[in-house]
Amino acid sequence: MMRPVSTFESGIRLLIVAALAALAAAPVATPAQQKPAAASRLTSDDQPRITPSNSAGDADPYFKEIYREFFERYRLGPDDEIAIRVVGQPDYTLEKAQVSPFGRVYHPLLGEIDVAGLTTSQLTDRLTESFGQYIRNPTVSVSLLTANSAKIGVLGDVTKPGIIVMTRPMTILDAITASGGVTDLGKQTNVTLLRQIGEGRMQTSTVNVKRILQGKAAAEENPTLKAGDTVIVHGNFKKTLATITQLAGFGYFIHTVATQ
Repeated sequence: MMRPVSTFESGIRLLIVAALAALAAAPVATPAQQKPAAASRLTSDDQPRITPSNSAGDADPYFKEIYREFFERYRLGPDDEIAIRVVGQPDYTLEKAQVSPFGRVYHPLLGEIDVAGLTTSQLTDRLTESFGQYIRNPTVSVSLLTANSAKIGVLGDVTKPGIIVMTRPMTILDAITASGGVTDLGKQTNVTLLRQIGEGRMQTSTVNVKRILQGKAAAEENPTLKAGDTVIVHGNFKKTLATITQLAGFGYFIHTVATQ
């Protein structure tokens, strides 16, 4: 069953609590200073514009690489928002375009454009070729403004830690499998599920993946994940972090981009 953070007994969980406390103690902008739209906006040109995880993520190479890969490899889908910019062509620049349920965006020059399943880099190349039929040597850029697809994080001793877009319901075992499986340094008997429950609070549960693989676990021992969850496979993971505070920042990041 899920337990509140306040019940953590030891190890990584206590460190997470300390990290969250440190974040909570950081200066907070007044209502006049806060800019909710900017706080929830993501771009492929910049690091995630999300606080308080923003500076934390940039500081730690482990998380910086995960963020970079997320924006480079993220494939566009329905309800995502992008910007299409054509240098020197304001009439053909779209500062905000939402992907339709059919995976398309409308452009006044090109008409309906199929974008679903493409990365921003792939879409940039496609648009550059299309605009080239009307504009000489066009300079085109595509930015991801809002990623609305459900996302989870998988960290620690898995083959490929990072951010997973859920295209179907996934269990903890599904997420670990999608991340390449547990490494030789990872502990299948010690997997933590972190879940934001609002107002800065977090719940945790420990999952014994080894029991699941052996077919000994009940259904509730392999819980279905929700958007914003973070799965952590323990082992050598703590040694990869510059500071444990980065983990709290990553959890906030996943929760924010998954629940906009």
